[in-house]
Amino acid sequence: MNDKIFVTGAAGQLGQLVIKHLLARGVTPDRILAGTRNPEKLADLAAAGIEVRRADFEDLHGLTEAFSGAGTVLIISTDALDGADTRLKQHRQAVSAAVSAKVKRLAYTSLPNPDSSRLTFAPDHLGTEQAIKATGLPYAIFRNGWYQENLLRALPHALEHGQWYSAAEGGRISYVAREDIAEAIAVALANPATESRTYTFTGSEALTTQDIARLASQATGKPLTVAHVSDEAFAAGLKAAGVPEIFVSVLVSAEAETRAGNLSLVTDHVEALTGHASRGLAEYFREARSALVG
Repeated sequence: MNDKIFVTGAAGQLGQLVIKHLLARGVTPDRILAGTRNPEKLADLAAAGIEVRRADFEDLHGLTEAFSGAGTVLIISTDALDGADTRLKQHRQAVSAAVSAKVKRLAYTSLPNPDSSRLTFAPDHLGTEQAIKATGLPYAIFRNGWYQENLLRALPHALEHGQWYSAAEGGRISYVAREDIAEAIAVALANPATESRTYTFTGSEALTTQDIARLASQATGKPLTVAHVSDEAFAAGLKAAGVPEIFVSVLVSAEAETRAGNLSLVTDHVEALTGHASRGLAEYFREARSALVG
């Protein structure tokens, strides 16, 4: 089996970390192919002996050429959240290109329980999983939980004002470090496999908004209370803050997803692959203190 690993979105945060951990796990640079729309952004990888190829999900012919010679293709989900199915179309195109390029295994970054998720973008992930399974190729699906880093979007402002508005009620989320997910993905990709697997990557504990506020206060020394609001009030606050409409609906759906308990799943898949427990949120907040307090 061809053991070259193609990583799409290699200039992105997750893609860069996956490549970092592939190298750390002993995968030699000549086994790694890095794909991006802008190859000039990956000059450092090219200098390290990694082949960089242009990979544009809107260009089927070019994408097929880019995947040529790869044994495994990791499709990192794109950020095309425009409400027009653009992301699903891009992902299906990537799957088609991989099949045309005769790759031997497909891998994909999805989200937990896409078939029952209330997130507005869940159908993109479910549709992509279905397209991958329909190829008949061995696959590795990585259902990534909520990144700890996502909290940096809301918490600094909340800590500044001492109040965090949430429509999640008592719902829990098992936040997980992006780095831990990347390492787990790298381990799975580095090991040749002919059997299909689906992994769900989460943190080691599921926390309520109040739990998270308490940990943030402990890490920063700043008081933070949680104000529970309705979806409508939450959306109104986002709009007043200038958040684009498409992202307002995404964020409101995330609160509904949390209330429904769909983000509270805790698995040991990160630890089983990496050999160590995932980093806890308290540790992350201590490391990210400067970002939290601005």
